[in-house]
Amino acid sequence: MIAETIKFVLTNLPLILFVLAIALGYLTRRPEAAAERYLAWLLLLSVGIDGIWAGIFHVFFPGIASAQIGWTPSPFEFEIGVADMALGIVAVIAFWRSLSFQSAIALYAILFYVGVTIGHFQQAFAKGDYSPDNFGALLVITMARAILLTLLLDAAWRGKKPSEGSARPSSLD
Repeated sequence: MIAETIKFVLTNLPLILFVLAIALGYLTRRPEAAAERYLAWLLLLSVGIDGIWAGIFHVFFPGIASAQIGWTPSPFEFEIGVADMALGIVAVIAFWRSLSFQSAIALYAILFYVGVTIGHFQQAFAKGDYSPDNFGALLVITMARAILLTLLLDAAWRGKKPSEGSARPSSLD
Protein backbone atom coordinates (compact mmCIF):
# COMPACT_ATOMS: atom_id res chain seq x y z
CA MET A 1 0.00 0.00 0.00
CA ILE A 2 2.73 2.48 0.96
CA ALA A 3 4.88 1.49 -2.02
CA GLU A 4 1.90 1.95 -4.36
CA THR A 5 1.15 5.37 -2.87
CA ILE A 6 4.75 6.49 -3.24
CA LYS A 7 4.83 5.25 -6.84
CA PHE A 8 1.57 7.07 -7.59
CA VAL A 9 2.84 10.35 -6.11
CA LEU A 10 6.19 10.15 -7.88
CA THR A 11 4.63 9.18 -11.20
CA ASN A 12 2.02 11.94 -11.00
CA LEU A 13 4.11 14.65 -9.32
CA PRO A 14 3.72 17.21 -12.15
CA LEU A 15 -0.08 16.93 -11.99
CA ILE A 16 -0.10 16.97 -8.18
CA LEU A 17 2.10 20.10 -8.07
CA PHE A 18 -0.03 21.83 -10.71
CA VAL A 19 -3.28 21.14 -8.83
CA LEU A 20 -1.67 22.05 -5.49
CA ALA A 21 -0.45 25.37 -6.93
CA ILE A 22 -3.97 26.24 -8.09
CA ALA A 23 -5.46 25.19 -4.75
CA LEU A 24 -2.95 27.18 -2.71
CA GLY A 25 -3.46 30.20 -4.97
CA TYR A 26 -7.14 29.98 -4.13
CA LEU A 27 -6.76 29.25 -0.41
CA THR A 28 -4.01 31.70 0.56
CA ARG A 29 -4.78 35.31 1.15
CA ARG A 30 -1.61 37.21 0.45
CA PRO A 31 -1.87 40.97 -0.04
CA GLU A 32 -1.48 40.95 -3.83
CA ALA A 33 -4.23 40.43 -6.36
CA ALA A 34 -5.45 36.93 -7.24
CA ALA A 35 -3.51 36.78 -10.53
CA GLU A 36 -0.26 37.48 -8.69
CA ARG A 37 -1.05 34.84 -6.04
CA TYR A 38 -1.75 32.17 -8.63
CA LEU A 39 1.32 33.18 -10.62
CA ALA A 40 3.56 32.95 -7.55
CA TRP A 41 2.24 29.52 -6.54
CA LEU A 42 2.53 28.16 -10.10
CA LEU A 43 6.12 29.39 -10.28
CA LEU A 44 6.99 27.86 -6.91
CA LEU A 45 5.39 24.45 -7.33
CA SER A 46 4.47 23.67 -10.93
CA VAL A 47 7.44 25.37 -12.58
CA GLY A 48 9.95 25.38 -9.71
CA ILE A 49 9.72 22.12 -7.80
CA ASP A 50 8.61 20.24 -10.90
CA GLY A 51 11.52 21.67 -12.91
CA ILE A 52 14.01 20.62 -10.25
CA TRP A 53 12.40 17.17 -10.10
CA ALA A 54 12.51 16.73 -13.89
CA GLY A 55 16.08 17.98 -14.01
CA ILE A 56 17.23 15.52 -11.38
CA PHE A 57 15.79 12.65 -13.40
CA HIS A 58 17.27 13.82 -16.71
CA VAL A 59 20.73 14.41 -15.18
CA PHE A 60 21.07 11.58 -12.68
CA PHE A 61 18.66 8.94 -14.01
CA PRO A 62 18.65 9.48 -17.79
CA GLY A 63 17.75 5.87 -18.53
CA ILE A 64 14.55 6.14 -16.51
CA ALA A 65 13.68 9.58 -17.89
CA SER A 66 14.34 8.52 -21.48
CA ALA A 67 12.28 5.36 -21.16
CA GLN A 68 9.32 7.30 -19.74
CA ILE A 69 9.38 9.68 -22.72
CA GLY A 70 10.05 7.00 -25.31
CA TRP A 71 13.55 8.24 -26.16
CA THR A 72 16.88 6.52 -26.23
CA PRO A 73 19.41 8.06 -23.82
CA SER A 74 21.33 10.94 -25.35
CA PRO A 75 23.98 13.45 -24.22
CA PHE A 76 21.31 16.10 -24.75
CA GLU A 77 19.41 14.65 -21.83
CA PHE A 78 22.03 16.11 -19.48
CA GLU A 79 21.59 19.51 -21.11
CA ILE A 80 17.80 19.48 -20.80
CA GLY A 81 18.18 18.32 -17.21
CA VAL A 82 20.44 21.24 -16.34
CA ALA A 83 18.02 23.61 -18.10
CA ASP A 84 15.10 22.11 -16.14
CA MET A 85 16.96 22.48 -12.83
CA ALA A 86 18.06 26.04 -13.60
CA LEU A 87 14.50 27.06 -14.48
CA GLY A 88 13.19 25.28 -11.40
CA ILE A 89 15.64 26.92 -8.99
CA VAL A 90 15.03 30.41 -10.33
CA ALA A 91 11.25 29.83 -10.34
CA VAL A 92 11.39 28.81 -6.67
CA ILE A 93 13.31 32.01 -5.85
CA ALA A 94 10.73 34.01 -7.84
CA PHE A 95 8.02 33.09 -5.31
CA TRP A 96 9.44 35.72 -2.94
CA ARG A 97 10.37 38.31 -5.56
CA SER A 98 8.70 41.15 -7.43
CA LEU A 99 6.25 40.82 -10.29
CA SER A 100 8.99 42.03 -12.65
CA PHE A 101 11.27 39.18 -11.56
CA GLN A 102 8.43 36.68 -11.75
CA SER A 103 7.53 37.96 -15.21
CA ALA A 104 11.01 37.29 -16.55
CA ILE A 105 10.99 33.74 -15.20
CA ALA A 106 7.44 33.11 -16.36
CA LEU A 107 8.24 34.35 -19.86
CA TYR A 108 11.23 32.02 -20.06
CA ALA A 109 9.04 29.14 -18.83
CA ILE A 110 6.33 29.95 -21.37
CA LEU A 111 8.81 29.93 -24.25
CA PHE A 112 10.44 26.76 -22.93
CA TYR A 113 7.08 25.00 -22.58
CA VAL A 114 6.00 26.03 -26.08
CA GLY A 115 9.25 24.57 -27.44
CA VAL A 116 8.78 21.40 -25.40
CA THR A 117 5.21 21.09 -26.67
CA ILE A 118 6.27 21.45 -30.30
CA GLY A 119 9.03 18.88 -29.77
CA HIS A 120 6.66 16.38 -28.19
CA PHE A 121 4.13 16.79 -31.01
CA GLN A 122 6.90 16.26 -33.56
CA GLN A 123 8.05 13.13 -31.75
CA ALA A 124 4.49 11.81 -31.65
CA PHE A 125 3.55 12.45 -35.24
CA ALA A 126 6.91 12.04 -37.00
CA LYS A 127 8.30 9.17 -34.91
CA GLY A 128 5.12 7.56 -33.60
CA ASP A 129 6.17 8.23 -29.98
CA TYR A 130 2.93 8.11 -28.02
CA SER A 131 4.58 7.21 -24.70
CA PRO A 132 2.61 8.57 -21.72
CA ASP A 133 5.30 11.13 -20.82
CA ASN A 134 5.68 12.24 -24.44
CA PHE A 135 2.08 12.47 -25.57
CA GLY A 136 -0.08 12.17 -22.47
CA ALA A 137 -0.98 13.98 -19.27
CA LEU A 138 2.48 15.54 -18.96
CA LEU A 139 2.07 17.21 -22.36
CA VAL A 140 -1.36 18.51 -21.35
CA ILE A 141 0.09 19.96 -18.13
CA THR A 142 2.94 21.55 -20.09
CA MET A 143 0.49 23.23 -22.46
CA ALA A 144 -1.78 24.26 -19.57
CA ARG A 145 1.16 25.86 -17.75
CA ALA A 146 2.16 27.85 -20.84
CA ILE A 147 -1.40 29.10 -21.34
CA LEU A 148 -2.09 29.79 -17.66
CA LEU A 149 1.22 31.58 -17.08
CA THR A 150 0.50 33.78 -20.12
CA LEU A 151 -3.00 34.65 -18.88
CA LEU A 152 -1.83 35.27 -15.31
CA LEU A 153 1.02 37.52 -16.43
CA ASP A 154 -1.37 39.56 -18.51
CA ALA A 155 -3.90 39.81 -15.66
CA ALA A 156 -1.25 40.67 -13.07
CA TRP A 157 0.18 43.51 -15.15
CA ARG A 158 -3.27 44.82 -16.10
CA GLY A 159 -4.07 45.00 -12.40
CA LYS A 160 -1.09 47.23 -11.67
CA LYS A 161 -1.40 51.00 -11.44
CA PRO A 162 0.80 52.82 -13.97
CA SER A 163 3.23 53.83 -11.22
CA GLU A 164 3.53 50.21 -10.05
CA GLY A 165 4.18 48.85 -13.52
CA SER A 166 7.62 50.35 -13.99
CA ALA A 167 10.33 47.75 -14.20
CA ARG A 168 13.02 50.35 -13.47
CA PRO A 169 13.93 51.27 -9.90
CA SER A 170 12.50 54.65 -8.90
CA SER A 171 16.00 56.04 -8.28
CA LEU A 172 16.65 55.83 -12.04
CA ASP A 173 13.51 57.73 -13.05
